[in-house]
Amino acid sequence: MSESSFNERVFRLKEHGTNTRTEIMAGITTFMTMSYILAVNPAILADAGMDSGAVFTATIIASVIAMLVMAFVANMPFGLSAGMGLNAFFAYTVVLQMGMSWQFALTAVFIEGLIFIILSFTGFREAIFNAIPLNLKKAVSVGIGLFIALIGLVNANIVGHGAVALELGNIASAEGLVFFLSLAIMIIMTARNIKGALLWGMVIGTILSLILGVTHFPGSLVSAPPSVRPIAFQLDFSNVFSFEMFSVLFAFLFVDIFDTLGTLTGVATKANMLDENGNLPNGSKAMLADAIGTTCGALLGTSTITTFVESSAGVAEGGRTGLTALATAACFAIAAFFFPVFSIIPAQATSAALVTVGLFMLTTVVDINFSDITEAFPAFMTILMMPATYSIAEGISFGIISYTAIKIFTGRGKEVSPLVYVLAVVFLLRYIVPGLA
Repeated sequence: MSESSFNERVFRLKEHGTNTRTEIMAGITTFMTMSYILAVNPAILADAGMDSGAVFTATIIASVIAMLVMAFVANMPFGLSAGMGLNAFFAYTVVLQMGMSWQFALTAVFIEGLIFIILSFTGFREAIFNAIPLNLKKAVSVGIGLFIALIGLVNANIVGHGAVALELGNIASAEGLVFFLSLAIMIIMTARNIKGALLWGMVIGTILSLILGVTHFPGSLVSAPPSVRPIAFQLDFSNVFSFEMFSVLFAFLFVDIFDTLGTLTGVATKANMLDENGNLPNGSKAMLADAIGTTCGALLGTSTITTFVESSAGVAEGGRTGLTALATAACFAIAAFFFPVFSIIPAQATSAALVTVGLFMLTTVVDINFSDITEAFPAFMTILMMPATYSIAEGISFGIISYTAIKIFTGRGKEVSPLVYVLAVVFLLRYIVPGLA
């Protein structure tokens, strides 16, 4: 059987109005736009005490597994990898702020993945998503955007801890120059619709950092992928029934549901893949891909795997089937042998990527209803408390509690879904009952 006939039989290219060359180029384009995660994710999880080389390899393997499911089970052109915001929550909230081990965090991710695998065969995942108020969903995206942008500024030493809270860091330094040039490149290329803007920003920032001596050239550009042994299969179930686990698990579940369904809907809309009712055919199969990727990723040693909005770049290039996802997966597999290249990307360049992604996530703020104070205040609390407390979970908690309270006290309690009432009570107990917080 020829290659073209195999692709046609498996991916039904003609039915989707595409061909092998278009699909492969779309997959490469998607990889170019999302490959920054191979530098950013190891850097973030390293702050949680994990081996960056092992995280690099684990991220690639989990991403490839998820994209193989996306390709052969769902037959959709979406790329998947470690989700931005979720990795920051893993490192900076669960480990650094709550004081839990990274093994505990991986266990929460593993349980989340198992729950999502089960929910992917039912309609409950969509039901949970629909139960959360629309404005809170949008506020979560905005809050995460501000949160990871703040993380980027702190990691690049552009913002530091001062006598009161935060203060401007040493921006007139070689490191500051690398950060601002990387950021400028990313923003300018994005404005000019140049694909792979974040990747190019990191590449140019890395070259400048080598010239300035911020980082140093590796001994070789190609090597065998680092072993995942330091972080693989190290789950910790000792605190699985604690309130901390419930809080962390819910945050992972909520953000991942919002991330995946929102991204799938948005990208599928651009590709005209939705049916006449606005639903995504085989949507449950697409969600199964990130669930399996997340479960495998937790076992290997990386944070939650989710569908990337950068998949829209491949869709814009004509990608319509799982062959696009397969091509992206192949690019990830090849990248596994270039860890020395990714390892010299300076923190200032990856921090610029965090700030840029933060900007992208912030754009949904224009869709929040600020004319109704009962909608505006909970959204505001969600957005404010994420960067202020350095925690996505706290932002979600304050948002849900304030939403429920203001609706009740203004006589509009019927607008609150039963699920939100339950969550509000649980989160409120966490703050008022000693030992639960």
